[in-house]
Amino acid sequence: MSTVLVLNSGSSSLKYQLVDPASGEALAAGVVERIGETSGTVKHEAKGEKTVRDLPVPDHGEALRIVIGLFDEVGPSLAEAGIAAVGHRVVHGGEVFSAPTLVDDDVVAGVRDLVPLAPLHNPANVTGIEVARELLDVPHVAVFDTAFFTTLPKAASTYALDREVAAEHGVRRYGFHGTSHQFVSSAVAAHPVVAEKLAAEGRSPETLRQVVLHLGNGASASAVLGGEPVDTSMGLTPLEGLVMGTRSGDIDAGIVFHLIREGMAAEEVDTLLNKRSGILGLSGVGDMRELQKLVAAGDADARLALDVYLHRLRKYVGAYAAVLGGIDVLTFTAGVGENDHRVRSGVVRGLKFLGLTIDPAANEARSDEARVISAGHGAEAPLVMVVPTDEELAIARQAMALVEG
Repeated sequence: MSTVLVLNSGSSSLKYQLVDPASGEALAAGVVERIGETSGTVKHEAKGEKTVRDLPVPDHGEALRIVIGLFDEVGPSLAEAGIAAVGHRVVHGGEVFSAPTLVDDDVVAGVRDLVPLAPLHNPANVTGIEVARELLDVPHVAVFDTAFFTTLPKAASTYALDREVAAEHGVRRYGFHGTSHQFVSSAVAAHPVVAEKLAAEGRSPETLRQVVLHLGNGASASAVLGGEPVDTSMGLTPLEGLVMGTRSGDIDAGIVFHLIREGMAAEEVDTLLNKRSGILGLSGVGDMRELQKLVAAGDADARLALDVYLHRLRKYVGAYAAVLGGIDVLTFTAGVGENDHRVRSGVVRGLKFLGLTIDPAANEARSDEARVISAGHGAEAPLVMVVPTDEELAIARQAMALVEG
């Protein structure tokens, strides 16, 4: 067996998963939370058994040491797991990193140089890489959240700013959740029903027009033509685009200047838009499950929050239909997209003019499998699908392919 240990280092957390890339099986997974606080929490799951411990976790180095200790103590043994690589999720690769990259000192420095573009994420990513390289003597591979979107057409990636200012400060649309969008769009293209649809229409896979909605606490949309992205909703940062759990998504840029002129500091506005807006700002709760409970109870603010959320989604699907010249498959993924049938039906309900429909029974059925939930599968009828994302598996497979290649 050859495995990959996938690490996702946040500012105060460390998520991990031991993956067999060949089978797709997660042999163990867990998270260390509240790193740097008085008391942290470690959750480790393997072979169906969960281990939870509360203990001080002063820094990421200690967090990874605790994780390695748990593998030794409760399994599976890392020494026997045949670890071929450690795969690191890195949020921002800028224009420098457009593919999985074998980590060396220059790569670490490059990721650190991109901190101004992702000040909330890249510092923690760098720390996680540095600590893991000290403790685990195997190849380390950085997989970048922005990589899938580095080939966006210039018309989609370019903001209408002064070109010299944009070039000096690296301002362009980078896009995020790229690992998920690539994994899901590839899974859609390989699905038997999609292959049958293309064959029935006498078309090649290069003509497949997809819109993928990655809906979690963070949310993004992508337009994918023949496996290549042609547009995406997140931009220079993960703030742009859809309404999210705590992020505003698209707003008039003038709102920022207005709030600053009214006395708010730039950092306060940053916090407002990233951590106090979105569903949370509109309703008081940032979790879609809690929002749906409030909607069911007749809460007017929650109802408005959901309406704003769905309106933005329909708006993007319609825009991407125009970009692609039509839609063959609309796919929902990530926590909300995979699990909330009310959101899925709410989006599609307003898009019947595109030929999109939903079968209520298929939509409401629970499943962990990729599936078609549209009402009709006839020739030329667009499909609606639910495809579970697996970013850890995608990172593991990309890391393994690099070290084996």
